[in-house]
Amino acid sequence: MEKKREGVMEAMSRIVSDPFYFLHFMAFFSYLPIRSSAAPYTSHRLFDREIQAFLAFLMFSAIKMVREETWEAFVADGLLYAKIFLIAVSLIMDYRVAIWFSVIFSVIYLLAQQPAFSKLGTAKKLTPMQLEDLLSDGSTTKYWLIEFFACSSSKCVRSSRCFPELSITYSNNLLSFGTVDFGLFPNTAAKFGISLAGGMSQLPTYILFEKGVEVSRFPDFYVDAAPSLPITKVYML
Repeated sequence: MEKKREGVMEAMSRIVSDPFYFLHFMAFFSYLPIRSSAAPYTSHRLFDREIQAFLAFLMFSAIKMVREETWEAFVADGLLYAKIFLIAVSLIMDYRVAIWFSVIFSVIYLLAQQPAFSKLGTAKKLTPMQLEDLLSDGSTTKYWLIEFFACSSSKCVRSSRCFPELSITYSNNLLSFGTVDFGLFPNTAAKFGISLAGGMSQLPTYILFEKGVEVSRFPDFYVDAAPSLPITKVYML
């Protein structure tokens, strides 16, 4: 019970403090005063469509709750469905209201982005220079699993909870975890054989190093990049 209460308090704190959630909350809340001004002859028909949209939203949310692996991914899909259903219902009231919400959601998309999971678990937040120093230092752990990400990538935000939880479960004396934010160091991506083109479709990228030498990565190696030793030594042989 206490954990649920803490979860609710954390969610309320995010809504108030984070621009992404606060702006969405205000946009959805603005539907209530607009709805109250609807013409009487459309009120009954509108109420029926609101019930249908709400039930459809609950159904899609339940499906996503089962399928999605992270809370961030569930929130992203839930907000998308809520926007679609709100605009669809607004069309019944007045097409101008639907246009209004479309513009509002477009502005929110431009001004604010969904925040990623903030905790690191046992992973270390590294700069590219720090990572190179760690990999060239023979006294560090045998294996390093590094996540290369960018907070501006929706894929990275949706999966941002997975890597910290993975680090908590599997971190030991032989395996260490680290993260590098290419949103802060975009010019160093090619050095690690990662492309930021195409909407950062290669992010997040996970690379496993053994004694400073890359032994595995996901997704595949970016052949047009110009990696430098010892980061991708295996691929240079």
